[in-house]
Amino acid sequence: MIGRQRIVSLAPSVTSILWAIGARRDVVGVSKWCKAVAPVGRLPRVGDCWAADLEPIARLRPTMLIGSVPFSPDTTGRLLTLGVPLVAMNPRSLADIYADIELLGRITGRDAASKRVRSRMEHDLSALARGRARRSKARPRVYCEAWPNPRISSPPWVAELVALMGGTPAVPPGQRITDEQVATARPDVIVLAWTATGAKADPRRALHNPAWRDIPPVREGRVFVVRDELLNTPSPILVRGARELRRAIRDAEQRQ
Repeated sequence: MIGRQRIVSLAPSVTSILWAIGARRDVVGVSKWCKAVAPVGRLPRVGDCWAADLEPIARLRPTMLIGSVPFSPDTTGRLLTLGVPLVAMNPRSLADIYADIELLGRITGRDAASKRVRSRMEHDLSALARGRARRSKARPRVYCEAWPNPRISSPPWVAELVALMGGTPAVPPGQRITDEQVATARPDVIVLAWTATGAKADPRRALHNPAWRDIPPVREGRVFVVRDELLNTPSPILVRGARELRRAIRDAEQRQ
């Protein structure tokens, strides 16, 4: 579908991409989380793919709804009753994110802009990878956490960013993780980027965890907080998150 739309964005990643490709004028509503990733101004705040009130969305007369993970089956089913096309994105890798950027470019008639945004994101991540302080044979092991209770490791694209920035993911990405799994993995760095908390992740939850008292990042004070939207938003904003990861990994490298 090409041309001007009336889009309701139900996810920060969607809004971030639409702003990056110059499609802001196509957006008539956003989720309450989107203000963390884009200057949404006074656009109406509606629900997201987890919890949405249909009436405010319907009043916006959208021609398309676009959302991304996480989805609630109940909410998704109710959104479909509006009779408006629903684009449901489910990225897991950087390749998926690049594909989503180009998909939204095609939907909004901004193919060239989306290709430029993708190219810039790839270029910036490559430049950050080349600019690491040094390449050590022993790559620091990094545990990235998306939620503390239940403990969930950061999404797969974060594991890719860790590798690009010179680290090694300490645990499988995007999974429920136990304290014992983290302790056994013995990470060199802990990065907390708790979903929907901004920069409010609490490093004391790691530093005061009895199960982790003997692992290097707790003993040596290498527990870093990264604003959650910089790592949990599958969009060009991940470049900023990669810079934060590189800083944490560099700290570990310098102490090795």
